[in-house]
Parts: sequence; structure tokens; C-alpha cells
Amino acid sequence: MAAKKVISVVGATGSQGGGLVHAILDDPRGQFTVRAITRSAQSTAARELTGAGAEVVEADLEDGQSMLRAFDGADGAFIVTNYWAEQSAEDEARRTRAAREIAQVETAALAAKKAGVGHVVWSTLEDTRDHFGTDDRVPTVDGRFKVPHFDAKAEADDIFRSHGLPTTFLRTTLFFEGFAGALAPIRGDDGVLRLTLPMADQPMSGIAVADIGKTALHLFAHGTEFIGRTVSIAGDHLTGDQYAAALSEDLGEEVAYSPVSWDEFRAQGFPGAVEMGNMFQYYAENSARFVGDRELAQVRELNPELQSFRDWLELRRNALHTTE
Repeated sequence: MAAKKVISVVGATGSQGGGLVHAILDDPRGQFTVRAITRSAQSTAARELTGAGAEVVEADLEDGQSMLRAFDGADGAFIVTNYWAEQSAEDEARRTRAAREIAQVETAALAAKKAGVGHVVWSTLEDTRDHFGTDDRVPTVDGRFKVPHFDAKAEADDIFRSHGLPTTFLRTTLFFEGFAGALAPIRGDDGVLRLTLPMADQPMSGIAVADIGKTALHLFAHGTEFIGRTVSIAGDHLTGDQYAAALSEDLGEEVAYSPVSWDEFRAQGFPGAVEMGNMFQYYAENSARFVGDRELAQVRELNPELQSFRDWLELRRNALHTTE
């Protein structure tokens, strides 16, 4: 009996990487074993993965030798970086978040090349500058970016190509989980719940974060078929009114869609407000192309369990009720 192929997963205790780890562990076909990469094998999340049957390995995207050890002997590697990860004040002064992210990709890609990884799935995004160009309506951030957490990943695509790595470029989108956090409806002084998503009247793609991992598993399972290709995914494409209607059904009370403008959003002053305002402007102005690149029927062929927004709301509601 042939040995199972090993998939090394960066960010194994995070959202995307964690989704892939659990998808591999839960896969009834049992094609792969998973090597969960984390900075601390002693964290609660890492210990839970060990208990679930994952091989947990300590490594850091800032340490090339540790990444080489984590990729050694792996048949595949899922690589994801976190633009929003906390960093020290010293590191913040030394380099931008985008610069850090690009450097981490270089470290991971070089390690994967040296280790001879046969298939890399890289979680990436579009370059918003292809749409915005030098449009001065949209503020430039960190020197040369419009939406750094998109644009830096897009720039990093070429790192994998330059190293000649057999890579699938997996383009994601906004997580449905945001609607349970920063994007949740806000109750106004009049008692009305309002969704203030700055999307004007355009549809916006979203996805359940677990479906990113499940889709990545199917990309690995297809062998070499998707190497060199860009695969863009989503679980639903809804307008603000449609997101609000689904939330109304879920919450049992009306949620009104009252979008703010992009300038109003950028002016809110919280860390990342300008970048996020730019992101929503990109989603809205480039909606036809962004949504069009994410054909749901094709995504569902890769991941038959793909959740719509209403599916995600129902599963989340059932999970909350189960734990009460």
C-alpha cells in the first residue's frame, strides 16, 4: 500500500490554514496526511490539532531554516500570509506590513523550492492597481499600494513563478465571518439594525472561510491539473440589500441596508480605515469582473459542500444553539 502524501499547511491554527487541516483530517478518502505548521506547538489550538491526528511542526515565516524543515518531505504545501498579523513597534517602524508580507512569501517560496515540494497552493488576491491605476480619488497607502493586503499578495505571485515552483494561485475573497464581527449590522439610536456596507448597489463576493480549505484540498487531490493556473473562488455574490435580507431572516428582525460612501468609510479614522474603504470601492467599481471571475458552479465542482451565505448563516446559528 502506497504511503499517503504529506501536505504541509502554513497558518494551521488560523482561519484558512485551519480550514485545510480539518478538511484533510475529515476527508473520508484519506488521500493525505497533514503537517500543521504553527509558531507554537504548545498553544491550545496546536495541541487540539495534535489530538485530532495532525503532525504539528513549529516554524516561522520569518525563519527560512524552520520553513525548510517544515516543508522537508512534503508532497504539497499550502501557503498563506496574514497582512493583519500583529507586529512589534520596532518591526512596524522598520518595514510596512506589505513589505513584511512579501518578505515572508520569499522565505516560504525559497524553502518550498529547496525542499522539492511538488505542488504549492498559494492563497492570494487580485492587484487592485490593475483597476485603479493612478486614480487620485483613491488614496495611495504604504507608498505604492491602493489596497496593500490585496496588492502585496498579487505582487508576491511572481515570487513563486521566479522560483519555478509548481503553483496554483487560489484567489479568495471577503469572508462571511466578517458579518459576525466588524461588518455586523449596527443598531441605531432609533432601534433599527442597519447594514452600512459601502458597496453602493453592486454585488459583492463572499465565502465561508472553511470552504477555502476544502477547495484547496480538492486542488491537491486533482494532482497536476491546476498547477500554473489561477482559481478564483466565492460562495455567493450578493448585493447589500440581499445580504441585509438574509441577515433579517437569520436574526428574526428587519435589517436595513444603508450604505455609507467610500469617503465616509475612509474618514472613520480606525486603523486600516483608508485601506478598507479602498477595498470596498474596488469591490463595487470592479464588481462585474471580480464576480465574473468567480463562477459558483465551477467552484462547486471543486467543492461540492460550498456554502452560500444563507447556508453559512444557518450552520452558524445551529452551531451556536448547540453550544448554548
